[in-house]
Amino acid sequence: MAGNDAATSRRDRTHYLYIAVIVAVLAGIAVGFLAPEFGTALKPLGEGFVALIKMMISPIIFCTIVLGVGSVRKAAKVGKVGGLALAYFMVMSVIALVIGLVVGNVLHPGTGMQITEALRGSGAEQAGEGSESTTEFLLGIIPNTLVSALTEGEVLQTLLVALLAGFALQAMGDAGQPILRGIEHIQRLVFKILAMVMWAAPIGAFGAIAAVVGATGVDALKSLAVIMIGFYTTCVLFIFGVLGTALWLFARVNIFSLLRYLGREFLLILSTSSSEAALPRLIAKMEHLGVSRPVVGITVPTGYSFNLDGTMIYLTMASLFIASAMGDPLSLAEQIGLLLFMMIASKGAAGVSGAGLATLAGGLQSHRPELLDGVGLIVGIDRFMSEARALTNFAGNAVATVMIGSWTGEVDRAQMKQVFAGDSPFDEQSFADAEAPQPDAPESERVPATTS
Repeated sequence: MAGNDAATSRRDRTHYLYIAVIVAVLAGIAVGFLAPEFGTALKPLGEGFVALIKMMISPIIFCTIVLGVGSVRKAAKVGKVGGLALAYFMVMSVIALVIGLVVGNVLHPGTGMQITEALRGSGAEQAGEGSESTTEFLLGIIPNTLVSALTEGEVLQTLLVALLAGFALQAMGDAGQPILRGIEHIQRLVFKILAMVMWAAPIGAFGAIAAVVGATGVDALKSLAVIMIGFYTTCVLFIFGVLGTALWLFARVNIFSLLRYLGREFLLILSTSSSEAALPRLIAKMEHLGVSRPVVGITVPTGYSFNLDGTMIYLTMASLFIASAMGDPLSLAEQIGLLLFMMIASKGAAGVSGAGLATLAGGLQSHRPELLDGVGLIVGIDRFMSEARALTNFAGNAVATVMIGSWTGEVDRAQMKQVFAGDSPFDEQSFADAEAPQPDAPESERVPATTS
């Protein structure tokens, strides 16, 4: 009983952390409005916190995937999960593009806007940051060394190395079990460090919000309110209409229950405008929810590069906005061609604020260079749209993980029911509940678990 009381006390203390994040966001907005220059100067606080989170992402992804793949005896199971995930990502990306096209062509955002000389250089600058050919993207998945994937922060490189390590441990059989146990302990260490880092979230949220409000001001928001409201509305409709419907039809899971379970992660993303800030917690929470380790380890990291529903909607509406604002609307064929190109070029744009803007500029430079200057019109509100992109991408990956787990029979329904009912709370203190069920595979295929 005393142990349970201590655990409850630890969990209760984490509530103060997220209350502090909310207070910090409100304080940041106030500082940004009342003292814009001072608020802008606080930007490094937000950047520093996001950098701390990104520091942890590669080791967490590596440990999660190696444990997930290495603990399953049959390699074909991993291939089945990966194939289903990629097929699902492609279908949802196309649906997001179509929805963005329909809404953009109905709203006609950007009509009547005027580009100023001060903004004309912004597009070229962003295009330079986002220019990367398909060949460069594919070759960039291969790291320089086996270890550099963990030090350079490249998600896809880490994914490749982790898959190779996991399959190698599969081939080693019983001889690989000591290595798996060692990686499991390393994963617990990494999650513990991450739990410590999370206490800096209020400081990071305060600096990030104060900086963007101070730099943007009210006037820019008023003049661009149409596309912002339209984009946010479209994202909400996509999450609850498309994702929610699919989740219920194919997995019999209520979208509201899932999003409520992930409420703290959404708050973290809202305050940092980066979905990568919540990636480690999504991995831990999906396993705690009852989705098997292989499904989580493959679906979540892959989805962060290939399942970018919010980014797809953003690229669609932003392209139509710029074309209308420049007085040179895109034909339907041009819209489809440009957006299919951006769908490929946007891989990896989910994690960092501003990456979607670079992809937009790069796509316009390749297909309609005369529209490139129009990117400057959207720079001022990109930070606010980045939040909606990140929130939608995150929701899409959470839904994808549950659905892939359901299709492959890798979800513990009893555990999920307990979690949604509040009977099995997530261990906020350590980011990992050692006593939670681990439905990694059928009993005959599992590696014996270790106990702490």
